[in-house]
Order: sequence, then C-alpha cells, then structure tokens
Amino acid sequence: MTALTPLTFSATDIDALATATGRVAVIVAPDGKMGQAARRANRLTKGAIARFVASEGVEKIKMGQVTTLAWPVGMTAEALDILCLPRNPSVAEARKAGATLAKLRGGKTMLFAADGLRRVAEVSFGLVMRDYTFSDHKSDAETHDTAITVMCANPDDASTDAAPLMAVAEGAFMTRDLTNEPANVLTTTEFADRLAEMSALGLEVEVLEEADLEKLGMRTLLCVGQGSDSPSKVVVMQWNGGKKGEAPLALVGKGVVFDTGGISLKPGAGMEDMTMDMGGAGVVAGTMRALALRKAKANVVGLVGLVENMPSGNAVRPGDVITSMKGDTVEVINTDAEGRLVLCDVMWYAQERFSPVGMVDLATLTGAIIIGLGHENAGVFSNNDDFCKSFLKAAEAEGEGAWRMPLGKAYDALLKSRIADMKNIGGRAAGSVTAAQFLQRFVKDETPWIHLDIAGVASVKSATSLAPAGATGWGVMALNRLVADAYETE
Repeated sequence: MTALTPLTFSATDIDALATATGRVAVIVAPDGKMGQAARRANRLTKGAIARFVASEGVEKIKMGQVTTLAWPVGMTAEALDILCLPRNPSVAEARKAGATLAKLRGGKTMLFAADGLRRVAEVSFGLVMRDYTFSDHKSDAETHDTAITVMCANPDDASTDAAPLMAVAEGAFMTRDLTNEPANVLTTTEFADRLAEMSALGLEVEVLEEADLEKLGMRTLLCVGQGSDSPSKVVVMQWNGGKKGEAPLALVGKGVVFDTGGISLKPGAGMEDMTMDMGGAGVVAGTMRALALRKAKANVVGLVGLVENMPSGNAVRPGDVITSMKGDTVEVINTDAEGRLVLCDVMWYAQERFSPVGMVDLATLTGAIIIGLGHENAGVFSNNDDFCKSFLKAAEAEGEGAWRMPLGKAYDALLKSRIADMKNIGGRAAGSVTAAQFLQRFVKDETPWIHLDIAGVASVKSATSLAPAGATGWGVMALNRLVADAYETE
C-alpha cells in the first residue's frame, strides 16, 4: 500500500531555517504581517519577503496562495515557499493550503514553519492527502522517502490532533490504491486477500466463497460473475469498538473488479477505465481501515461483493430470470446493469445477519449520475430524511460533494417486468433513479438506508483539491465523519 509521507512535529526553532535543505515554507498573513519564522526568513534573505509583499500589494495576495523564491540568498534550501494564510483559517482553507504545498514539494524534504497557526493538523492533513502518487507499475518510479517537518508552537498537541486525521488519510490511500490498481493485479482473490490482511488492525474479517454464497442463495450476485474465471466472493469486515451487542452501522460496497458489460458488451473506447468499477468496495475498505486505525468507539460492519463481469459461454444472458437471496425474481434486461445485482444480495444479507441501525451502500453504479451531477457530487438517495441529513452534513463538513436525488413510485413503476417481479433496468430516463429504486426493493421497511452513486467522483481525469488525477478516495472522509458524529459512544 502507498505509504503516507513521513511527517513529524517539532518545536519552533527559527535558527534551523538557515540550514534546512530541500524546501522551507513560511506563513504571511493576508494583511502582509509576518510571523516569527517569516521574519527570520526575511532577514536571512535580506528583505526578500518584505519586497514581495510590497511589490504585490496586500490586496493582491490571495488566501492559500504560495509564492516560491528559488535558491533564496542566505539560506541552504532550494526554495522558500511563502504561504498566505490567516492565523485562524477554516478547516477547508487549512487543508487546501497544505495541499498547495504538497503540489510544490516534488519529493523534496520540506520544513514548514507554522508559527502560532491554529489548525496545524488540518494543514498537515491536506499536505499528506495531496502528496500521493500511484507508481507501483512504473519501472522508473522515484522513491520519495523524504520527510516533512512541521515546526509549531505546540507540537505535542498538533501530533495528537493529527493522529486520527492520518488514520483517515491512510484509509483514503488504501481506497485510491485499490481503485487505481489494474484488474490483472486486483483480481477478486487478491482483493479479498488485501482485506483479510486488515485483521492485523483488529478487524474481524471473513471471506465467503462461492460455495458459501450458493448456500445463502446469493444468486443475483453469482450470476454476474459466472462468466469469469475469477471466483466471486463476499468479504465481511467487522469493527466492534462500541457497546457490546449494539447494532452496527452497515457499509456495503460494489466490488466489480472489471466490467466488460458482459454479453451486453460495452464499447471498446474507454473500457480500460472499468478497472475502477470496484470503487464502492474500495471506499468501504478504506473507511474500515480508518476506523480501525483510530480505534473508533462504534460498531461498524463493512461488506463488499467481489465479482468480475465477463462474457463467455457461461455468462448470464439478457432475458434470463434470476432469483435473489430475498426471493424476488429479476429479469436481466441488460447484463451491464450488474452492480445492482451484486448489491441487492449483499444488502439483504447485511440486514438478515446484522440488523443494522442504518445501511449505506456505495457503487460506481450509473453513467446517468455523471450526466446529472458531473464529477463534483455523488448522487445521494435515501428512505430516511434524518439519516440522509446526517450524511449530507458530514460530507459538507469534509468538503466531499454530495447531492440528494429523488425517489418515488412513478420511477419504481419503470422496473415492471412481464415475466418476473422486476427488471434490472428501467430505460434511459432517470437511469440513476431507477437504479436506486431497484436497490430500495431490497431494503427492509425498518432499515434507514442511503445509496451513494459515486460513478462521477470515484476516479477523475484531473486533480482535485486533495488528490491528483485518478482515484480520489471520495467517501472515506465523509463516512468516517458520519460515524464520529452519529454513532460513536463516549
């Protein structure tokens, strides 16, 4: 797994600025005022920072802006980064500032002089989150084992505040790694093996094989993977950090390690992107890792259905009728609408076995949600207003875009089948909504439920504020916050 950038906190030592190697970063407030470290760097560089502030003018210095002085006179460092940030930034401002520094770091050692800045841990979180590179398959990849030192007024407090954030960052990195990994490496077996390794963190991990799934009646999940040589699996991860016997929150993830569309074959152009169709399972895995690392005082169970959707002589066909674990029959109209067939069985199993206090499923489910919301927001569907509001509040607090979408009987009617209880698609109109309506049929009336369609946010072509292009790890921060806010005990 991609390791977090080594980061340490130390007491402010302004004498160290002169001899620090790599990059040195100091803070200038939006009004041009300099802290202790910036004043020392200004003296070392014979007034270079003051000249910069004067030349730009206070009104032109933007919040979060970083200006770099290369090979500053009077310092050993290769670069002096001048970060514009107030003493008490918001969480979003602090994280974005850290991410900006990370983009400039380029693998060099960095000394960040935070002076008396508040939310030092949040700046550090942004720095680490953006300082991610997936280079496992590049033969000429450079190893960036250089460290970041953050000098601040209270290093012990900053380190304590940063610890749970670094657990979340490690969870997000796991999600990114899984989502970025090619399908010839991340087979269903390899995926399950990586999840099983998390038992070392205190998670109870159980891998259900095809024989187990057949006994349970998970026929819709199994039908998706029956055309592949890779065995279908369900992995159950339990974190029992809350009160003994208390019902858990259930997280359910779609884990299609590669999606050709099956017999309803996708077009060739862009099919290589379907390595990310296990993104929902990746988020569940990363969230469970984060909760275990920070020893969350809550009971949470993560379940992922791992399959590969391939065409073959044994593949499920359009027109086949499959009986789900619940007992409902599904007419498969399009084998490329496979994610809901995986999720419905795992969701039903989660409710039957764990009677969860709430259930959240995540899936790169529909292209329709990208048409509706682009790459800025995940689609949020729910049968419970309070539960939904709790998640939306958590997502907003973490800066992860999420937008509630509608459900309704009129949409549900589009799934009517002539020969079975339902079809697996409802046509082109409202495709993401009818997918959610399909899943809702497998939610018990007493179960608060949220469906997150993350097709547009799981992996992107251009960098986001906290991630480079590729897998984003979207959802780990929001779900971790949801657990912290709504389910952790004192």
